[in-house]
Amino acid sequence: MRMESLTGLFFPARCPVCHDAVYPRDRLCCDECRPLLKYVTEPFCFKCGRPLFDPGAEFCTECIGTGHEFDAGRAVFLYDDVIKKSIYSFKYGNRQEYAKFYAKEMALALGPFIERVRPDAIIPIPLHKSRLKKRGYNQAQLISEGLSKLVHIPVIKDLLIREKNTKVQKNLGEKARQNNLKNAFKIGRNDVSLKTVIIVDDIFTTGSTMDSAARCLRENGVANIFFAVLSIADMS
Repeated sequence: MRMESLTGLFFPARCPVCHDAVYPRDRLCCDECRPLLKYVTEPFCFKCGRPLFDPGAEFCTECIGTGHEFDAGRAVFLYDDVIKKSIYSFKYGNRQEYAKFYAKEMALALGPFIERVRPDAIIPIPLHKSRLKKRGYNQAQLISEGLSKLVHIPVIKDLLIREKNTKVQKNLGEKARQNNLKNAFKIGRNDVSLKTVIIVDDIFTTGSTMDSAARCLRENGVANIFFAVLSIADMS
């Protein structure tokens, strides 16, 4: 019996939805759990990818009233209680293996979008060094690395550096979010010349984090900035 088979027998992969051993074992998510995940489908905002309830609309109310720094983005799942618990376990419960499922779903759902924008590189949203030390890994980087293998686009993990140890965004209002992320990022490498990038993160709510990262990249010469996220909040 091969080593990976033994590992799977004694340490079976966990389902990112129910968090028990995956069944059937050759899956990344239980067949019974997959229908619980809510995928973002059309119609969605042309700018941020947020679901729209008016089939005749092109943009969500948040994007109509906000001058975002990025060009456009897309999300895989709607941020509801199911994916919220999944991401929480991924980030704070050391469920790093969930990244493989997330990356595969992102490649399947957003592959055509990624191919269309033709990015030179994937840029994960970085963690501040103190938070990275405490957690032990950057969840956006894990997803980015998995996605990179599937879409064959390189990851540059040190292009962006989180210079400011910001407060947790979910506890802040919209204005406070913007102030919290002001000058939060800086460029970590000057030897990389990129025209088009796609930023990867786990959650998109108001877009403050993405705007701050995109602003930093644009000020340093990146012309076309897109994003791909695992989940997006319904702000209606």
